[in-house]
Amino acid sequence: MTPPPVTEPPALRLLHVPPRVRAAVLLLPGGRAESRQPPTRLDLPSRRMIPFGRAVRRDLPGDVLLTALVRYRHRGWNGPRADPVRDARRALGELAALAPQLAVTLVGHSMGGRAALAVAGHPQVRGVVALAPWCVPGDPVRQLADRDLVVLHDPGDRITSAAESFAFARRAAAIGARVQTLPMRHGGHSMLRDAATWHRLTADAIASVMTGVPLLPPRPEH
Repeated sequence: MTPPPVTEPPALRLLHVPPRVRAAVLLLPGGRAESRQPPTRLDLPSRRMIPFGRAVRRDLPGDVLLTALVRYRHRGWNGPRADPVRDARRALGELAALAPQLAVTLVGHSMGGRAALAVAGHPQVRGVVALAPWCVPGDPVRQLADRDLVVLHDPGDRITSAAESFAFARRAAAIGARVQTLPMRHGGHSMLRDAATWHRLTADAIASVMTGVPLLPPRPEH
């Protein structure tokens, strides 16, 4: 008897599907450099991205904006396996099957930022908002040509390097990406301190990617 084919769980977790979908935001959580373990039931990296999805729906037209989250099979990047990149590609494929030709903005934190940058060449991706991304000097940038890239990073981050993020952004700009960089005053790597500012500026960055209008300087705090 031939065993049934092994089916993989969906890589796409839909958070909000409006009646009239016109654009999509795909959230990519962080992870670890090395781990082939599945995410825990608590899955704190994914939970950290949920408020960003809420902020997007609050500050942007939620009646037309689909928000979704990438589900990882493994917690780590795992060297040349680049497991979250494969999951991000699967999620984009599943999203394309649901809504072909939909313009997608990727929002990735840490390892998820690295994965988002890697899959930015997908035909439906309009741009990437990278939050404290894990940028490696040898990673390619050619997939970002004619894409929008907004990088938010606190120079005080002790987990990933803001200097390497901004250097990656400069390399992307040199090959035709439309790049904006926002050094954040607080938040470190977790983005928990002054989280409201991270959420607001991320929503602003997504709007910039969707409309092509550059971000204004951050609004003063009251």
